[in-house]
Order: sequence, then structure tokens, then C-alpha cells
Amino acid sequence: MLDYVGLEAELDEEERMIRDTAREFVEDRVAPDIGDHFEAGTFPEKLIPEMGELGFYAPNLEGYGSPNVSETAYGLLMQELEAGDSGIRSMASVQGALVMYPIHAYGSEEQKERWLPDLGRGEAVGCFGLTEPEHGSNPSGMETRAERDAGEYVLDGSKTWITNSPIADVAVVWARDESADDDPVRGFLVETDRDGVTTNELDDKLSMRASVTGEIDLNDVYVPEENVLPGVSGMKGPLSCLTQARYGIAWGAVGAARDCFETARQYATDREQFGGPIARFQIQQQKLAEMATRITTAQLLAHRLADLKERGDLRPQHVSMAKRNNVNMAREQAKVAREMLGGNGITTDYPPMRHMANMETVYTYEGTHDIHTLILGEDLTGIPAYE
Repeated sequence: MLDYVGLEAELDEEERMIRDTAREFVEDRVAPDIGDHFEAGTFPEKLIPEMGELGFYAPNLEGYGSPNVSETAYGLLMQELEAGDSGIRSMASVQGALVMYPIHAYGSEEQKERWLPDLGRGEAVGCFGLTEPEHGSNPSGMETRAERDAGEYVLDGSKTWITNSPIADVAVVWARDESADDDPVRGFLVETDRDGVTTNELDDKLSMRASVTGEIDLNDVYVPEENVLPGVSGMKGPLSCLTQARYGIAWGAVGAARDCFETARQYATDREQFGGPIARFQIQQQKLAEMATRITTAQLLAHRLADLKERGDLRPQHVSMAKRNNVNMAREQAKVAREMLGGNGITTDYPPMRHMANMETVYTYEGTHDIHTLILGEDLTGIPAYE
């Protein structure tokens, strides 16, 4: 596998084990069927408990069954899962970074004991309800409301583009608490079998087809006060979760790009035209050289983020740069790999076009490419362009 400047030579034993375990899982359990799932528009739900048994959900958390592995190990896990498919990484990323993380960081002890072990084992599935039909890039404009009523809260509103929602047991829903003077955003743990909750699946996707995506509609949904995440209020709550998830995306995109590169390199050495392998032609070598350079640059950025995260120096703007750069890189390199495969590249027999289609979603979700550009612009100039 492409590691041109030997970054993985510095991995410790645990990091190598996690990388190898995830790589083997993808080769044995994901790769053989993922093209069929993509074509059919289905998610391989049988893999959910298997990933739980292997410890793929939030292994960088501490306690409640999570082993507190290094941030590099977690990044490598996301990288290997996305080399299989963005839908597989997305499931694990949502479960860990967007559901388990906020419960771990902001939940009560009762909430942690109730949900974290089950979510970590894959015996329960979670989803994250922030994006609304009219509020995507501006989540602070959310219209979902929560009103206190005799020791309970009543939730009303809609969330959309929610990974895992049709199969979720619990949703971390962010809503405005109308019972408070300043109308703060609060997090609510909403069991999806409560009266008034519907989680319809979104069909007809042309991207992330091997991922289950849906809505969360809340119509006079009563939840007890103990379902409120007590440790946070305001937009800090959901935005801190997104920083965790975007960190995983920055690593995952490298895995998708690397899979495209390895496929193209192998194809170029095997495919013969004009009396020999097409890898002997300068134009094909130029494409491989450029792909390797771009992927290596993204790898360096991902590894640097891990170092910053480990020592507590990682800022959201660092993650914005990495998410923006690495996903754009993967999007472009998937196109080049598809070119190199010629007509064969448009089939599900080869992964580049599937990765290319998936990257259109990854390019947009968890902060669009343009929004991350503006985040960096504000950080560099001190002037917010979106106000």
C-alpha cells in the first residue's frame, strides 16, 4: 500500500494491529460485496455487530468498553474503512464521533452507562440530528424546538440527510430550548421508538449508495428531562462533535484515494495495449506520479493532525484545512484513476467510480468545501465572510 515517505514505519504495535485488523476486515468482509450494495442502494447491516466486536466504534474514547487508543490509531481505522467504502466509514464515524462522543463528553453517568457499551458493541445504532431541510451550512438557524412540560420536554421539528436514522435506536437531536431565557441549543437523546418519531429513508441517491440515509421527523415527541445532555449548551455542543467527525473524514479520504491509486497502478501494469503494459507510457506514469504525490501530501497532513490532537493543540480550523484538502484530493484522484481504467472504470467491478461518486457527498457533508474555505479565510484575516 502506498506509503511513499515511510510514515507507517513509525507506528507502534497497537497502531499496526488496528490498521491490519481493519484492512483485513475490509478485504474479507467489505470488498467482495460492496459493489453490489452500491448498485442496489443497500447498506450491509450484517457488518454492524461485526464492527462492534472488532472495536471499530469510538476506540479513542476512554472507559465504558472503549480502549482509549491513540488518535493515529483511530485515524488509521477511518482510513482503512473508507478504502472499503465511504458508507462503511460513515457508519462507524457517526456511531463513534457524533453519537458516542457527545454522550461521553456531555452526558450524565446514567446516560453513559445506558448507551455507550451497547453502541460500542454495535448492539445499538445511533444517529446525529443537526441538519434541517432549510438549515444546512447555517445550523445555528435551526427551527427544531423543545419546550418543557411538567418534567418532560416536547420536541417538534425535522432533520434531514441523517446517516443511520432509518436503522437507529437512538438519535442525538439538537434543538432550541424554548423554556430557557436565551433559547439555547441543547442536545437530547431521543429513542426512535417514541411516539411521534419517524425516520423515513431517503431514496434515489446517486452517491453514498451503500449507506443508509434518512430523516428524523419529530411531532410532539415527549422525552424525559433525564434525556437532556447536561454537560453542554449552545452551538459548542454540535460543532465540537463535528470537529471529531471531520478529523476522521480527513483520514478516511486518504484511504479512498489510496484505494483508487492502488487499483490504477495494478491495472496499468496488467493491462496490455500496443504490445505491452500501459504503465510503460509516459502519460500513465505522470498520472501515477501526481496521484502518489497528492496522496502523500494528504497523509502528511492527517498524521500532523493526529499529533496536534494527542497533545491538545488541535483547533477546528486545522481540521477544516485537512477535511477541505484531503477530500478535494480524493475527489480529483478518483477521477484520474477512473480515466486510467478506461471503459472498465465505469463498472462496479472496480472501485474508482464508486469512490468518485461517494466523494461528491463527502465533499459536501460535515461542512461543504466552500464553508471550510470561509472558515480558513476568517482564521487568516479575522474577517468572517458569512456574516
